[in-house]
Amino acid sequence: MSGVVSWWRRAGAALAALVLTAAPASAHLVQTGFGTFYDGIVHLAMTPADLLVVLGLALLAGLRGQRASRAMLLALPGAWLAGGLLGASLVTAGELPWVTTVSIVVVGLLVALNARLNTELVVVLGCCAGALHGWVNGATMTTGGADRLALLGAALTAFTLVTLLAALVVSLRAQWARVVVRVAGSWIAAIGLLMLGWLARPGG
Repeated sequence: MSGVVSWWRRAGAALAALVLTAAPASAHLVQTGFGTFYDGIVHLAMTPADLLVVLGLALLAGLRGQRASRAMLLALPGAWLAGGLLGASLVTAGELPWVTTVSIVVVGLLVALNARLNTELVVVLGCCAGALHGWVNGATMTTGGADRLALLGAALTAFTLVTLLAALVVSLRAQWARVVVRVAGSWIAAIGLLMLGWLARPGG
């Protein structure tokens, strides 16, 4: 068990270093050349705030069992798409780096603490996070020339990640394996804190 946890610690450190040395995220959409749907997929995968919150929510739902995981499958992508459409329709919408980064820390801590949330609270958390990150996606991706297909691509990517990761966590029975999931949550929270520090730097 100690060897597995140690591996996760090293992997988390590497991920944190990658996040902190990456170039600041820009408001425009990554162009894949395969159309806006695939641009939306890549946008979520290459945006640390979005990717980490989706991974964290998937881990949290998996720890809370099958019912919470199934609810999260609908709550997170649905709220993500709805928030994205709303953000795209409002000219004044924009990036909210502090708020989205705080959401990473909160979700990561809930996973690390194995918070005993009921299904309803898990759904509320998924809806709030999905609407927030979707809103930012809608505002920034539309500014970059994306359309509704890009938002759909991002929402379906969130759905796929939750499906795979939550199902994996639900299937875990060994105590050490669930500890590893909690370690992963602690690293998500730690990376979020590092990102907050990056935002707080002069000129951040």
